[in-house]
Amino acid sequence: MTDSHSQQTYQVRLGWGARGLTRLAPSGIVVVVDAIGSPERLVADALALSHSPVVFAGSLRNATATAQAVYDEQVARGERTSINLVLAGDDEGGFAVEDYLAAGAIADALTALGLDHSSPDVAVATEGFRALSRAVKHLFSASGAGAELVAAGRRDEVRAAAELNSESAATRHN
Repeated sequence: MTDSHSQQTYQVRLGWGARGLTRLAPSGIVVVVDAIGSPERLVADALALSHSPVVFAGSLRNATATAQAVYDEQVARGERTSINLVLAGDDEGGFAVEDYLAAGAIADALTALGLDHSSPDVAVATEGFRALSRAVKHLFSASGAGAELVAAGRRDEVRAAAELNSESAATRHN
């Protein structure tokens, strides 16, 4: 029997942290989503997967560029390609509002490109982003990671992280 949490029947899937990376069905593309912070550890884990997916690092800042790069990768392969959105989350890989919103922005851009056979997890992130897009800056600064950075005098980093599509290039890792 297939693990229903692997979201195997969907093209676009969503998981949290290292556990999500290994629990989701193998995919041709992994997008590590980390809106505030550094995705390097999870990117390294994704690059080490035995099925050798193409790995991108995505955030709110490059959401549309990341979606376009994923789409272009699928076109280059000439076939439907599965995509795992893996959210870095907090220090333990748990829920992080800012990563969820960034994943929703990437998924929204994927939908605009026609890649919309998404798991319920992705659909909820997408609709959450759409409904809350005008509140993203506040939500980023009020999130756990954002509040910690603001308290440490790093408000500018949080503001920069909350800028939708301020970067025009995707970050691909090899």
